[in-house]
Amino acid sequence: MIRTGLISLALAGALGLAAPALAQKSITGGSGGSAAAGGTSASTLGTGGTSTGAAGTGSSIAGGGSAAAVDGKAQSRTSGNSGNGPVLNNNTKAQAHDGGTFSKSHTKTQVKAGEEVSSRTKSMSHVPGSKPVKSTTSITSQ
Repeated sequence: MIRTGLISLALAGALGLAAPALAQKSITGGSGGSAAAGGTSASTLGTGGTSTGAAGTGSSIAGGGSAAAVDGKAQSRTSGNSGNGPVLNNNTKAQAHDGGTFSKSHTKTQVKAGEEVSSRTKSMSHVPGSKPVKSTTSITSQ
């Protein structure tokens, strides 16, 4: 009787019946936007993801942007860092101007490993003598 009980217990442990299964979780998200006025345009985007499974937690983040102006100036830049602890950050800005006419876009994305992905994009264009055109998109995934 004791021998059968020990064999059953060992078999249950070997099959993973005694331990609960590890939860697997994947989170993704991102945002993007663009603006255009006159001969200018600007767009940015950001995306990220984090996944937790039996092998651990992995995260990724990316962002980019572009800007163009027919006769003016345009620039875009992206910066990122790993933040404090398991946090990834990305910041992308793009802008173009031609005299008083301009377009700009800005995206900030953050990934908290195994917990959350958030991203926000603000875009704006303006032609002198008219109201600015603005838009905002954002997402927070958990």
